[in-house]
Amino acid sequence: MARVKAIKTYQDKQVLVIGFGISGVNAAKLLVKLGAKVTINDLKESDDQTTINELKALGIRIIMGANPLSLADEGFDLVVKNPGIPYTVPLIAKFVTQGTPIITELELGAQIFEGQIVAVTGSNGKTTTTTLIQQMLAKGSQHQVVAAGNIGVSVSQQAQVLTSEDTMVMETSSFQLLGAPTFHPHIAVITNIFASHLNYHGNRQNYINAKLNITRNQTKDDFLVINWDQEEWQELSRRTEARVIPFSRENKSQAGAYQHHDQLFWQGEVVMSVADVSLVGPQNIENALAAIAVAKLSGVSNEAIREVLSSFSGVRHRLQYVMTAQGRKIYNDSKATDIEACEVALQGFNQPVILIAGGLDRGDDFSRLATVFKDHVKALITVGETKERLSKAGKQAGVPVVKESQDVITAAPMAWQLSEPGDVILLSPACASWDQFPSFEVRGDRFIETIEAITGQKEEV
Repeated sequence: MARVKAIKTYQDKQVLVIGFGISGVNAAKLLVKLGAKVTINDLKESDDQTTINELKALGIRIIMGANPLSLADEGFDLVVKNPGIPYTVPLIAKFVTQGTPIITELELGAQIFEGQIVAVTGSNGKTTTTTLIQQMLAKGSQHQVVAAGNIGVSVSQQAQVLTSEDTMVMETSSFQLLGAPTFHPHIAVITNIFASHLNYHGNRQNYINAKLNITRNQTKDDFLVINWDQEEWQELSRRTEARVIPFSRENKSQAGAYQHHDQLFWQGEVVMSVADVSLVGPQNIENALAAIAVAKLSGVSNEAIREVLSSFSGVRHRLQYVMTAQGRKIYNDSKATDIEACEVALQGFNQPVILIAGGLDRGDDFSRLATVFKDHVKALITVGETKERLSKAGKQAGVPVVKESQDVITAAPMAWQLSEPGDVILLSPACASWDQFPSFEVRGDRFIETIEAITGQKEEV
């Protein structure tokens, strides 16, 4: 079994874990259990003395505050790297040059997990799709079904407590998959692939190749569930040995899950009405179709699928419904860190939208938003490093009102003042948050807190 194999693989090995976050700490603990001699290193110091003491008690060596190049001269057998650390960082680059194996915590956890793996990747929709699948499979199973991975739950921690009869639904990023050479999900899902993280991968083809690692080790006994609505994605399906199961919002294939008129189908069978799906927007119909495909492949009933899709309120910061206040519907889509995500969010609304957008300037061409601005945006408030360029795009698109503000905290009151009953107030930045906030989560939280202060209401959960 995988657990025995892992013990033999890591016994007495010298392993360096780079990254002191949740995944790194759990990877270090697991490696000790598997008999490895572990060093953990992080560029930053940590004030989490409780965790530091716990790791030291396990015999783990801790080096904080720098990535000393001398670590590469210590003869480590393996490096377990935080996925977000680029391979161009000098210490990592030196290990690459030396030929030292480098994996991510996803790979480590998956190696010892004895149950079924469902894995989800894509540029957009990963977290929502992962969560939908987990909820659907949980309704159709007597055993545990948990969500883990890039969703914020450590795979290596869950792998130690679940049994061979349980299922792990893993959200997987391109960063994680790049360091997962033996990763083998039974069902893999690719929600979509756009231009993303090119500063990390170097070019689009490298990014696509990293994503396709999700299916690299699959066989004819496995399944690849893939979006069928673009020819490029259809072509990617040729690069797998797994059985291909398409999903299509545009009804380009009826071999899997698809939308036809106002109904969602599975291989010719009506599952439910589009109108009964609680989530907003065409992208969420795609997420729902991907989840339906996995659920049906896993034997989940239509009734259980309908129950999940009709009651699901969304994942925080991902086109999250916040509240209705004085006739205005308010949505937090802080996770929309690229143009495509903002575009599909806007396309989900028939009501006039007061849009707050802007953030880190990565040189994107915002003129691509002209059509969707023209069709959906009543007023645009721009923030952050990109505010001037987004304002220009809004004016060129003929948006009636375009204003600039400092950040989402100052923009939210402006949006409220510009709105009327029947309008939607939407934070969908089309940009990363790092010019002003440490994460999209913090940006979204600040937006919600400001809206709560304005309206005197709490977000609806």
